Amino acid sequence: MARDVLQVAQGLMRRRKFSAAIRLLEGRNEIYEGNFDYYVLLATACLYVGDAGTASSYYQRARDIKLTDTMLLLGQAAIFLRRGDTDRAIQYYLEILDNEPRNVLAKKALEFIRTKGDYGTICRWVDSGRMEQFYPPVGTNPDRILGIVLPVAACLLGFVLVMHFAGPRRQVSSGPRADLSSFVLSAGESRHAQETDMTGGAYKFILSDKEITGSYEKARRYFQVYRDNAAQIEINRLLNSNAVPSIKQKARMLMSYLSVPTFDTITDSPSYEDVMKNPDLYMGCYVVWSGRISNVESQGTVFRCDLLVGYETMEKVTGIVPLRFDADPGIANDKPVKVLGQLTAEGGKLCVEGHAVYQSVNDFLEKP
Repeated sequence: MARDVLQVAQGLMRRRKFSAAIRLLEGRNEIYEGNFDYYVLLATACLYVGDAGTASSYYQRARDIKLTDTMLLLGQAAIFLRRGDTDRAIQYYLEILDNEPRNVLAKKALEFIRTKGDYGTICRWVDSGRMEQFYPPVGTNPDRILGIVLPVAACLLGFVLVMHFAGPRRQVSSGPRADLSSFVLSAGESRHAQETDMTGGAYKFILSDKEITGSYEKARRYFQVYRDNAAQIEINRLLNSNAVPSIKQKARMLMSYLSVPTFDTITDSPSYEDVMKNPDLYMGCYVVWSGRISNVESQGTVFRCDLLVGYETMEKVTGIVPLRFDADPGIANDKPVKVLGQLTAEGGKLCVEGHAVYQSVNDFLEKP
């Protein structure tokens, strides 16, 4: 009976129904506590839905039971690869090859790191879904096979196939982002990047010509490699500095091109501690913060509460920040929650404009 649940979850994962597999497995957490296969299955499902943090925690639980399993090592290597930590990923792939010298996936991943493993490419592959080819394999999707067999059979019979049964595909990134050639600083702006008269303004950052142009070029470069939070920080530095108005205007225009991330695509998420040291530098950035909520209020469709950052284990509150959603996100008050949101200011106070939440259906707490 117990084995049947794992088999059902494996079937769901082969059909790429990872969320359904997660719900099924998390509902059996107490029954399968200490079961290696359970932890690896659940971790892999979380990895495929983009929740690398929870996946890492479940893989670690599995690692406490067994160290050299190939599926476990592939999963942990994939997490490091997603983060751009190629040195750690290589260590895991080499460990796999020590145990299985002919492992094709480990060899393929090492070749990718050797030829294309720069951070920008890794970010784009994560964003487009191409990085999934290095995740632990979950088997051939029977729905996809059916979608291939039926058209072939129909052609042989002379019929035209008008429907197919393959699962939905990810939209693949079309390549480089928007062309920012028109945003290049002019020669005059580069030579005279500072305001000549600073008596009428209050600036949080007093920068030299070189620092201003360097910050602007960093923003453009970060944008092109999908590091929008890093670009936003450099834009904020310029907008709060003694840069000339024309440079600030170009920075604002660049900011309009930044996109809203997901749990799967966000990079350079600042910590609560970093933000509180200099809030103006992080305004507009997206964060993923975990904790619990309190002081819930609903006004029409608007949902407000306080996010107790770092209070997942109910031992220590790192900080308290107001959290707002345009609609009730369905957060359970008695469970830890992970929030994706944008840093804003309301009434002169830092707050988070919520965009997405992740909350486990059981009381599982991630290990630090």
